[in-house]
This record gives sequence, C-alpha cells and structure tokens, in this order.
Amino acid sequence: MKISVSTCVLVLTAAAMSGTALIGAAQAGFWSTLADRPMTDPAASVLLAAGATHYRDGSFTGPVTDAYYGLMQVTANIQGGRLVSVDVLKYPADRRTSRSINDRALPRLQSEVIKAQSTRVDIVSGATLSSKAYLRSLNTALGQAGK
Repeated sequence: MKISVSTCVLVLTAAAMSGTALIGAAQAGFWSTLADRPMTDPAASVLLAAGATHYRDGSFTGPVTDAYYGLMQVTANIQGGRLVSVDVLKYPADRRTSRSINDRALPRLQSEVIKAQSTRVDIVSGATLSSKAYLRSLNTALGQAGK
C-alpha cells in the first residue's frame, strides 16, 4: 500500500484535532502519542514540511515533450529557493481547439505547480495530453534546479 505525504498530513491533522486513536487497538499508542503533540512540535513539523522542496536559483529549461497534438517545453524560474513562475516556450497552438484548451489549462497548471512547489499536481480535466507533457518537461527542469 502506498501512502503519500498528503495522506500522512491528513491523518496527522485528524489525529491532532480529534485526540483519539484512528485505527485499531494495536496502533492506538502510536496515534495517541501523535494526537498529544501540538502541531508546533518540531517532530510533527517534519512530516508537514516533507513535501517542501528548495531549489537553486535561476532559470531551468525542461526538454521538449510530445503532447500528441504538438510539442511542449517549459522553463522553471526559481528565486529564493522557490518556484516563482513557469514560462511556456512551446505548446500545441496550430489548431483552434488546441489554443482554446491550452489558454485555459496552462495558467491553471502554473498556479497549481507554484502552490505545490512540485509537479505532484492533478492534471487539468479536458487537457490531459497537454497537462502530462507540461508536467514532464517541468519535472525535468525542477530536477536540474534541485539541491
């Protein structure tokens, strides 16, 4: 079974809020210990900050990726160790439908990856191919920026 950081944060937050064990008597001691810790406890903060990533400052360009109806390429702009913007260098725009889809999807993707500080975001409904290509290119760019 795979458990993501967001799942751990949700469970940790629920345990801290309720103050009760969440699963089974065998794990009650573990969960009650977590529930008794204030959220400002450094040990609890480690779990909450596990998704936070710091990058090297600069601009990092990802590879050209295939979005089926065209090519996608992005540049990640990092300032102060954080992703601050994403420049889209190439995107499918030769068809009216592609322009319409990407005009809606690309700003939304940028907003989500900046908020998440990673490419671990949901794809935009109706823009699956563009979303996947955008995230592949950005993932490589962020890999270059990683410390």
